[in-house]
Amino acid sequence: MADGTAPYAPVASDLSDARRRDEADPLRDFQARFLIGDDPIAYLDGNSLGRPPKATITRLHEVLEAEWAGRLILSWPERWVDLPVSAGDQLAWTVLGSGPGQTVIADSTTVNLFKALHAACGLRPDRTEIVVDDVNFPTDRYLVESIASVRGLTVRWLSPDPESGVTAGDLAEVLGPATAVVLLSHVDYRSGYVADLTGATAAVHDAGGVVVWDLSHSVGLLPMSLDAAEVDFAVGCTYKYLNAGPGAPAFLYVAARHLLTVEQPITGWFGAADVFAMSARYEPAPDIRRMLSGTPSVLGIIAVQEGVKLIAEAGLDRIRAKAVDLTEYAIELTDARLVPLGAGVASPRCAAERGGHVTIRCPDAEDVTRRLVAAGVVPDFRNPDLIRLGLSPLTTTYVEVWTAVDIFAAVLARGPSSR
Repeated sequence: MADGTAPYAPVASDLSDARRRDEADPLRDFQARFLIGDDPIAYLDGNSLGRPPKATITRLHEVLEAEWAGRLILSWPERWVDLPVSAGDQLAWTVLGSGPGQTVIADSTTVNLFKALHAACGLRPDRTEIVVDDVNFPTDRYLVESIASVRGLTVRWLSPDPESGVTAGDLAEVLGPATAVVLLSHVDYRSGYVADLTGATAAVHDAGGVVVWDLSHSVGLLPMSLDAAEVDFAVGCTYKYLNAGPGAPAFLYVAARHLLTVEQPITGWFGAADVFAMSARYEPAPDIRRMLSGTPSVLGIIAVQEGVKLIAEAGLDRIRAKAVDLTEYAIELTDARLVPLGAGVASPRCAAERGGHVTIRCPDAEDVTRRLVAAGVVPDFRNPDLIRLGLSPLTTTYVEVWTAVDIFAAVLARGPSSR
């Protein structure tokens, strides 16, 4: 091994239970649909970057050869110009539980969040406060502060329990007649806590505000219905549980009731009423296309489509069921093997409140992560003392989880490194 210790050798008798779980897994055949090598031994970071589907690689080759090389620019009017909306509808129906004409695939999560927050603020011009929690993902917090500064708004900070997330009680303390917009994450990127999407949305609406949801850690993992919950805006990335690849374009959802009045700040040519008119003045499209800006990433959107097809085939209910079982298993192993060595679970114990990753708190977490990676286990370090075990239901096996915790225990047992 890279840190100079003996090669990893699992205890076969203890491993047998994990193997039985894999044999009984209803989704076990899906792992063969992805490119998976021998190294690392255990990849537990699919909640940051999913593995590549084989179908995506095949489809991208087809697009490169037949649509780009074969038809060149003619592919724009023939196939590509409607991709952001058609792929958005496919994603919306499969994983957002929403109807057509409300979702586009475009840009990055950051850019889409910038658009959504400005658009949401524009719907409440008479209000002065924008709400976000102080443990939300950095981009979310940074954008709220930036937009509040530009628009002359006050940021109201929520301070939830860092081992859970924003609750109804937290919201009740800040919502009021000055609330314009509330930005929330459906699944907390640190603890894995699942917020009450329907209840929180209703609470914001009762206060007269508009809600923007970041679904980056829940899309493709948790069943949801944005339409039924009456969500206003939602954004999210596609390279985690949707497996669309590094830097794949994100999605942006706007409820149909807002589409005729909403204004977004990046008025590029692809959001115009007539894309190819090259008009002297900007006139926004009368539908979800008004949320587009520049030329879309065709190859990226194709990759999103292939990832969504796999989710549709597997079924979100089965995916969620395996996520619950995988995280329960990881917590069970952590309690048995890691807690006696000084680590602890920093994720919700209740399965209904937990997404697809389990967060372990331990001393020297950054150094421990480095040593895990050297031993063939890839988790995710988060400052100052957290290690996330990301369990992606279509690709993560129970043997991987067992192996990761077994190596984790060996690393902790050896104590701090001499580095």
